[in-house]
Amino acid sequence: MLKQLFGGQPLVGPAQAAEKLIRARFKIERPGFALDVDLCLPGRGISALFGHSGSGKTSCLRCFAGLDQAPDGYLEVNGELWQDSANGQFVAPHQRALGYVFQDANLFAHLSVRRNLEYGRKRIPAHSRRVPLEQAVELLGIGHLLQRMPDNLSGGERQRVAIARALLTSPRLLLMDEPLASLDLKRKLEVLPYLERLHEELDIPILYVSHSPDEVARLADHLVVLDEGKVQASGPLKETLLRSDLPFMFEEDAEAVVDGIVSHYEPDYRLLSIRLSGTDAVLQLTHAPLAAGKPVRVKIKARDVSLSLQQAQDTSLLNLLPARVEHWLALDNQAQMLVGLRVGDERMIARITRYSFDRLGIHAQQALWVQVKSVSLLASD
Repeated sequence: MLKQLFGGQPLVGPAQAAEKLIRARFKIERPGFALDVDLCLPGRGISALFGHSGSGKTSCLRCFAGLDQAPDGYLEVNGELWQDSANGQFVAPHQRALGYVFQDANLFAHLSVRRNLEYGRKRIPAHSRRVPLEQAVELLGIGHLLQRMPDNLSGGERQRVAIARALLTSPRLLLMDEPLASLDLKRKLEVLPYLERLHEELDIPILYVSHSPDEVARLADHLVVLDEGKVQASGPLKETLLRSDLPFMFEEDAEAVVDGIVSHYEPDYRLLSIRLSGTDAVLQLTHAPLAAGKPVRVKIKARDVSLSLQQAQDTSLLNLLPARVEHWLALDNQAQMLVGLRVGDERMIARITRYSFDRLGIHAQQALWVQVKSVSLLASD
């Protein structure tokens, strides 16, 4: 089996040429559970810890925070050493420049929103404050909530206040432990654009725990897959989603994530065109207007992709893209195949029957046409 199916404004000044990295190693033995992870993560952007319940996501996050001290542990965050058990070094949780956002907002019920925010800010000496209160308020869109009490906020509003409070600790690392898990779909959709703004406008690395594939696909730059306390995979999101040795590749909803740029909008049809990198090909979908040139991310499920040797004519399908075959993989039932495809600089997968695979004579570097039935926009205004 192939190991792999396919081979903003800064917070603390301009991005430096030196590579930013987070290096972490934690080993913990407990009755019925062991955590054994060794990670090298990007020191900027969003790294997602993904896995089923009990896979070790929260345990790993608590080690990053110092709330759990791994007897065998090492943690370095963009040059700052927070733990090195081999040399007896351990920085206590309250001395680590980090913010922590939990599933529940945990706001102080007796304090107004403003005073909750000021509580986070006052924890930091004046000379170390790098996030102005006004900036945090604007980023999370909570200016109209400042005088309210927590009991008078929706779940989404409370969580946005909790995120702003964490930012006001001027963290060098922001930890988020399933921050949307307690919200219904409407409130999740309310909060997600603000999380995207943090990603775009702040130079703070975020470690984001989730068991939601949609959240991960929409937000993450880097993906870490955990299972039974061990790292199953770690790498850039788009490449890691397509690894053939990961269980979700064989699920019915196996999918690819591709990046593009808004190129055109047809108001009469509410039709948005997205140009993919490295090709003149565009994806089209019905959507509200977005500004030309805006970067966007879309999700394409393998079951929504079909293949043709010739460009189809007179079809209702909007998305017909020239592609080239890279790899393929027989699924366990041997009746279906996953075919890896390159469209320009982007990669997709198609789930087709073995009969269709043989009838089309699929082979490496074969030129054919991809027909995409459905496209989901993951990130937008």
